[in-house]
Amino acid sequence: MTYAVPVPTPPSLPISGSETLFPVRRVFCVGRNYGDHAREMGADPNREPPFFFLKPADAVFTPKETEILGGTLPVVPYPPQTADLHHEVELVVALGQGGTGIDPADALDTVWGYGVGVDLTRRDLQSEAKSLRRPWDLAKGFDWSGPCSPLRPVSAVGHPADGRIWLDVDGVLRQEGDLRDQIWTVAEIIAHLSRSVALRPGDLLFTGTPAGVGALPHGSSVTAGIDGVAELSFTIA
Repeated sequence: MTYAVPVPTPPSLPISGSETLFPVRRVFCVGRNYGDHAREMGADPNREPPFFFLKPADAVFTPKETEILGGTLPVVPYPPQTADLHHEVELVVALGQGGTGIDPADALDTVWGYGVGVDLTRRDLQSEAKSLRRPWDLAKGFDWSGPCSPLRPVSAVGHPADGRIWLDVDGVLRQEGDLRDQIWTVAEIIAHLSRSVALRPGDLLFTGTPAGVGALPHGSSVTAGIDGVAELSFTIA
């Protein structure tokens, strides 16, 4: 049997108002960056520096419309191997520059733009991994685990340091907070992470979620947003 050499399709996200795509290199996610969420997960938000986990670059995507549930809706497939899929709405930071040992005062110069994303989590797998002191990879990094809005450049939205962040499920408010409630700012996150890895253009940062995370059954309709940045809607199918 002859095997063809695969031609990879680089992961990318759409840019709002443009036909140009933003190439995604790596996806770093910040854990427990809102005090109220840290407390609801049983942690002390005052004790730890930022910590990170990763998603595969191709797990982040903008949901496309599909004919389902009697209409045409943006759809995210319900993942296998879980009975407890959770939502976590987050500010997404897209880097246009990189570096190492970046000073917090210079960190925002590396940012190309922003979006809103939802860190989907197989909570039952994560809980089991925590109890067994194992990695979270399959709880956080599965296929289609990072639905994200089209990105908007800094020239359009500035550097949002405050503003309402929220998520509804079936029209009911589940999560609500303010970007000012983040324990670590975007600049501090970039600076801290750049001491561990060489950041590069195309890297994305999911910057943490406010309290109110919860389950998404099959057929749930999700709308999430950050005031002045973007909104994102999809149905779990």
